[in-house]
Amino acid sequence: MFDRTTWIAIALSVVGLVGYNYYYQKTYGPYLAQQAAAQKAAKAATAASTTPAAPSATPLPVTALTPLATATPGATPFIPELSARRESLDTSRAEYLFANNTGGIEGVTLFLHLGANLHSLYLNKDSGLPIGALCDSNGFPIGGFTMTTDKKKALTTFTLATPNGLSITKNFTLPQTVGSPEEYVVGLDLSFKNSGATPLSLPNYSLAAGGEAPVHIKDLPTYTCFDSYQGGKMTSINVSWFDAGKIPLIGIETRAARDLYTQSDSGIEWAAVTSQYFTTIITAPKDQLGAGVWARRYEAVSATETPNGRAINGVTGGLGIGPLTLAPGETITRHFAIYIGPKDFYALRKLGDEQQLVMNFGMFHWVSEFLLWAMNQLKPVLGSYAAAIIALTLIIKTALWPIQNKATSSMKRMQLLSPKMTELKEKYKDDPTKMNEELMKLYKQYHVNPLGGCLPMLVQIPIFFGFYSMLGSAIELRNSHFLWIADLSQPDTIAHFMGFPINLLPIIMAGTMLWLMVISPKSGDAMQQRMMYFMPVIFLSFAYNYASGLALYWTTQNLFSIAQMYYTRNQPLPTLETISKPKGSGGKGTGGNRKR
Repeated sequence: MFDRTTWIAIALSVVGLVGYNYYYQKTYGPYLAQQAAAQKAAKAATAASTTPAAPSATPLPVTALTPLATATPGATPFIPELSARRESLDTSRAEYLFANNTGGIEGVTLFLHLGANLHSLYLNKDSGLPIGALCDSNGFPIGGFTMTTDKKKALTTFTLATPNGLSITKNFTLPQTVGSPEEYVVGLDLSFKNSGATPLSLPNYSLAAGGEAPVHIKDLPTYTCFDSYQGGKMTSINVSWFDAGKIPLIGIETRAARDLYTQSDSGIEWAAVTSQYFTTIITAPKDQLGAGVWARRYEAVSATETPNGRAINGVTGGLGIGPLTLAPGETITRHFAIYIGPKDFYALRKLGDEQQLVMNFGMFHWVSEFLLWAMNQLKPVLGSYAAAIIALTLIIKTALWPIQNKATSSMKRMQLLSPKMTELKEKYKDDPTKMNEELMKLYKQYHVNPLGGCLPMLVQIPIFFGFYSMLGSAIELRNSHFLWIADLSQPDTIAHFMGFPINLLPIIMAGTMLWLMVISPKSGDAMQQRMMYFMPVIFLSFAYNYASGLALYWTTQNLFSIAQMYYTRNQPLPTLETISKPKGSGGKGTGGNRKR
């Protein structure tokens, strides 16, 4: 069936897939152990923080606020010591660990979501930058804050005063609602007061959004992003933005690695750091939008702690609050909202300001949004997201049945026309232009569309990528079970062979896709038919290390198409009919007589 070249191409594709998965496991395999160790360390640190220690920060200079470190080109980003004092405040959904000195949220434990070690998920781990910390324009935090807490009011207050009369107050208010989008939103009131006798001018300080890094060993690092929203448009970079630019394969460097991402535009409505399924979004007040953003990459797991010497990276970022001028006795207060939680599309949309764009659904976002809505409508009825995916697939395939039947008929007609096409190709083999002209005439004469068999695939491509984008960010599938699959948001690895993961469902998906191609009517020339056999390999590479929910959808639709194909192949074969012009029409009549 295949010639030697085709077999070599298939073999190279398989070798490439195996090589990619070996690289993926070597790169991110150590992350699981690191997650467990870090979680234990965080718990121990929380327990040890019940005894307050004396603040270690020194008073700030009279002239201005100074960060705990200054930016040096090429230097490793400064990670401040936060051992002065910590306090934990709880809600029904999360525990917030506040840090003295830099004055912010050091970490958040989400009670309803599990990390890689099956314990409650801990966000902002190892970023070194508390959420809500006041930073300079380069993203380095300012120290010297003292902390007081009122657990009854769910309020944490940080204060800082300088000898020149400037005082800063930050009030963090924890969410009190349950079952609404606000259950993960922390309020932050930031006040600047000039108690001196002369005006004070402050530069463009920023508020930190903390950091996000891959949560699970199999989370895709390309989802670790910094996003900002301005004027109806979101700008997004992922951690690879900071890499040195290189020409693929050759390895020639086209630009140096970058330490800091900045955007100086005003009118920024919000800024966010995101991982594959979680995010922290800091939103500016409506009447005082942000003035620029910044982002940095940090090592969630250092290169020295991984066998292959490659670091696992996270991203930190912040939102500029703009330069301020305070008259003597003047106080300026601004209210910020900070969402720290899962990437829940509907909750984020209800919060407003297009915050649901952090889902990054891409060009087929309208398909992703519909599929997510339909899946959530079916889940309560059917009892599981796996059943909802299967049912949704069957509904889509049933709706596309007329198109599929028409395409199958077109493919069969092309198959019947194949001998005539072969004659023309042989007759005009030395004149490709004439051959194409005669082929077009032949298609027109027998009323055959050579692309008719491709229509179902063209319709399904947006659906496939809609599922691809939706399943890659929607929190609903995380930790959802189905048969042997422990988590529909992760690959369904059942074993390893020489370090290579055996993911069963994508293999079944590729097998059913090949089965469908074998029983489908053949159209086009032999080379086109052989090229189509690469499709299972391509789709396997897309789905192999992706959310198993995607492979579940494609396998279900393959099985439905196979059943449909067996049904339609038993129907009477179509007949080839020519379309002739009526006598006396002069070639301009709209009617026609068909002849076999």
